[in-house]
Amino acid sequence: MTGRLFILITGMPGSGKSILVEEAKSLNLPVYVMGDVVREETMRRYGIVTHELMVETSKILREECGEEIIALRTIERIKPCEQVVVIDGVRSLREVEVFRRYGEVIIVAVHASPKTRFERLLKRNRPGDPSTYEEFYKRDMVELSFGLGSVIALADYVIINEGNINETRAKAREIFKNLIEKARSRDESYY
Repeated sequence: MTGRLFILITGMPGSGKSILVEEAKSLNLPVYVMGDVVREETMRRYGIVTHELMVETSKILREECGEEIIALRTIERIKPCEQVVVIDGVRSLREVEVFRRYGEVIIVAVHASPKTRFERLLKRNRPGDPSTYEEFYKRDMVELSFGLGSVIALADYVIINEGNINETRAKAREIFKNLIEKARSRDESYY
């Protein structure tokens, strides 16, 4: 398991992380979403899932079980045969360190300006998405309080996603292909 490569995807809400996830899946890379751990725990505790309850559950889990719990529960889900794995939604350097204990880590951040992200979230209109700029700002501050800004700042790759979705897809695909190739050349046992 120590030869595993973790490609950690990070970014602020509305930055375009889902575009990177789609590209990873198109290359048949296994993708694990850290938010799924929180979503399932929220459902178990409350019987319903809302953005607000997920944020609350995330805080409670970290208080009850430590800052690393969501990363640890995500790692438990990974199949032993999966050697190059994409993890969506890393929010703190403590989580990054958990993945480092189990393999090599590459952080890929996707970035978009607050104005662009706010407009996307308004269009997307998922449950829990902000409807005012004040709500958007407050949500950003919650995300940053987990340590997300530090993870983004230490990314190995940064994709700027301000406009053309096809350009973003192409950049993500190029990064993933390069990382897969490096993993193959370093250790044929990845495949």
